[in-house]
Amino acid sequence: MTTIRQDDVIQSVADALQYISYYHPTDYIKNLAAAYEREESQAAKDAMAQILINSRMCAEGHRPICQDTGIVTVFCKIGMGVRWEGSLSLTDMINEGVRRAYLHPDNKLRASIVADPAGKRVNTRDNTPAVIHMELVQGDELEITVAAKGGGSENKSKFVMLNPSDSIVDWVLNTVPLMGAGWCPPGMLGIGIGGTAEKAVLMAKEALMDPIDIQELVARGPANAMEELRLELYEKVNALGIGAQGLGGLTTVLDVKIREFPTHAASKPVAMIPNCAATRHAHFVLDGSGPAELPVPSLEDWPEITWSAGATARRVNLDTVTPAEIAQWKPGETLLLSGAMLTGRDAAHKRIQEILARGEALPEGVDFHGRFIYYVGPVDPVRDEVVGPAGPTTATRMDKFTDMMLEQTGLLGMIGKAERGPIAIESIRKHRAVYLMAVGGAAYLVSKAIRKSRVVAFADLGMEAVYEFEVEDMPVTVAVDANGESVHKTGPAEWRKRIGKIPVVTA
Repeated sequence: MTTIRQDDVIQSVADALQYISYYHPTDYIKNLAAAYEREESQAAKDAMAQILINSRMCAEGHRPICQDTGIVTVFCKIGMGVRWEGSLSLTDMINEGVRRAYLHPDNKLRASIVADPAGKRVNTRDNTPAVIHMELVQGDELEITVAAKGGGSENKSKFVMLNPSDSIVDWVLNTVPLMGAGWCPPGMLGIGIGGTAEKAVLMAKEALMDPIDIQELVARGPANAMEELRLELYEKVNALGIGAQGLGGLTTVLDVKIREFPTHAASKPVAMIPNCAATRHAHFVLDGSGPAELPVPSLEDWPEITWSAGATARRVNLDTVTPAEIAQWKPGETLLLSGAMLTGRDAAHKRIQEILARGEALPEGVDFHGRFIYYVGPVDPVRDEVVGPAGPTTATRMDKFTDMMLEQTGLLGMIGKAERGPIAIESIRKHRAVYLMAVGGAAYLVSKAIRKSRVVAFADLGMEAVYEFEVEDMPVTVAVDANGESVHKTGPAEWRKRIGKIPVVTA
């Protein structure tokens, strides 16, 4: 019999969550670096370069890879011979570990979890509770896998009940383009096949905890039907041409992981969950000898990559920019932004909408006229930081507010990540506005361009408050120009055609 101490569980969970906040798994870095070397699309290559540079900076500085430090998911395999020393349940031990990790004074992580999800959606302030899955197994050890899953990728999870004769490949190839780029490719696809609805989804999530090994599989060839399916999906999903950040390119996924389970003869449940560029998970085993010790990776595991915006990048003064200037910006063009901008996410937009509907004035300091808004919920600063990691959030969530903002507030443009939907694009075209894209998965790198930060409104919303940032040479890409042309449409279409393995469907 092994005795597992309460304090060892708490400390191990806390340490693991801190660890994955700033260390990418080395298999991810290795495979992303190889994809970077293979990439032929300059826009996608630039995006991957920023992700890799950001990753190394986080490993060195012990700060979060992404501002969205995730919802915590924990898988526990509990040996039936384990005994416990402590007064808390295993669930409470894990949640205490989460609490300590996210409130760590040297690397405070963003609290993103809201209680009362169908109602007031009040932030729990410490990122608890975690989503915990437990399984009793033979043995006398406690095996734990922890993961931190960002909302941008989690929101793109898909599930379907196929007929037994339906093609899984066809469903995946039809579904992945509908996911857009909000899941921050290149990443992984976890697929669960069989069981029941909830079993398929759980398997898809568990599959994302497996190491990336697709290149080894490519080299040796498939040994069974499941490996054949993995290879087929890997090749065909990449042939869609979506590319890094949805800008078009050769690599959309670094691996496709599949788990299966027997199912009812009338059923074929299939779940698909993507992991983003901020892939974060760690595995450890407790055997009663003390808290887990995770291996510290060597900085030699990260490639030496440099990136610059280039001599053709257009410098923009946000304090003086005019509608006439933004009308000249071209899709795909790189800009370096300097000056003041306001921030806002879902909760802030909803509150602004309510204020304007009542005919009231916006709070002092919240004047969008002639200005840009950055869709971001930053991590709190530590030590001498102006702000913590502050990468963009998925812009499509703000699509339904776009016409209101452009029509009623005098807003000139928006900054976020991934594509905009048809409603937002039409509003941008109508108002001759612009949408700029920053790289998702490069949050710490982006934060280095922010020189000043202050909360100007809605402080009760926590990370969703409205901030004013002063930035210097913040790199962005023109994603939707004043004419409504979107690089997230033109880029993938071009690269799908160039790759030439999957026909381009035209309307």
